[in-house]
Amino acid sequence: MTALAKKYLTAEVLGKLAQVRAECGFGIEDIVRSGVDNPDSSIGAYAGDEDCYGKFAPLFDPIINDYHGYAADASHHSNFDINSLMNMEDMDPSGEVIISTRIRVARNIKGFPFPPALSTDDRAVIEEKVVAALNNLQGELSGTYYPLVEMREETRIQLTEDHFLFKKGDRFLESAGVNGDWPASRGIFHSDDKQFLVWVNEEDELRIISMQPGGDLKQVFVRLAQAIAAIESEITFAYNDHLGYLTSCPTNLGTAMRASVHVKLPLLGKTQQFQQTCATLGLSVRGIHGEHSESEGGVYDISNKQRLGISEVECIKRLYAGIKDLLAKERQLGTI
Repeated sequence: MTALAKKYLTAEVLGKLAQVRAECGFGIEDIVRSGVDNPDSSIGAYAGDEDCYGKFAPLFDPIINDYHGYAADASHHSNFDINSLMNMEDMDPSGEVIISTRIRVARNIKGFPFPPALSTDDRAVIEEKVVAALNNLQGELSGTYYPLVEMREETRIQLTEDHFLFKKGDRFLESAGVNGDWPASRGIFHSDDKQFLVWVNEEDELRIISMQPGGDLKQVFVRLAQAIAAIESEITFAYNDHLGYLTSCPTNLGTAMRASVHVKLPLLGKTQQFQQTCATLGLSVRGIHGEHSESEGGVYDISNKQRLGISEVECIKRLYAGIKDLLAKERQLGTI
């Protein structure tokens, strides 16, 4: 392994954890299996449930500190107060520069293992619980659930064209155990206007997504916050005051949020200091087709970098300020 799991799974730590078992039954061999099977992993460790983060803290704590810069005794605070964003304006009213805005969060259900450790029965129960909650959504959030099993071909084609259909997990998730019983008890919910989406039983039990064309970040966040509140009125998510919302992969802990904007920066993106400029603003950069992809037509996917030890509202404020700064720099170069 070249992963953080290898870096911190010293002989001493292995000795401490060799006989430890989490409530889901996971041992150290289960947690690091993906990293062992895939030497090019960046993290190489997946949690099977909430208990893993406590009982295997001698491994997870230094991984979390290394990745997030977050201490073992730090506290995380959630904040979805939409009123604190009331003065946030559309970043691109003309619609000429920002292609789209998207925010997603990951969630797992309290009292259940996470996807790497789910049994066939538990996965089915989770799907039933989540779909029941989704079917109770009202107004612009109301929509339809499409199970992956026995999906009609015309539905599959439409979901593919909409870029809504998620695929079987990659080799990292396969080794972690996320793909068990694929595609049973998995599916996609989307609102009638296709601006709200939920993936069920992927890397985490829920991926909740709000999105729309243009640069109205506040509107996208408000929709997300309202949806989460509605779902949470029926389902309790796995959360603690140290790590925030708990996820299979430690990179997603905290807000478990990725807020992103597809934005045209054709000149700024060519400068040598572009990546460093974004890093200084607390932003991550990638191409529009996902991690490790290249930009097309000068369009970049810009997102918040920090997730743990920061609130949801603060994530949105930082992304907003960062995008405004990048647009100002692009304007100085003459394309806006």
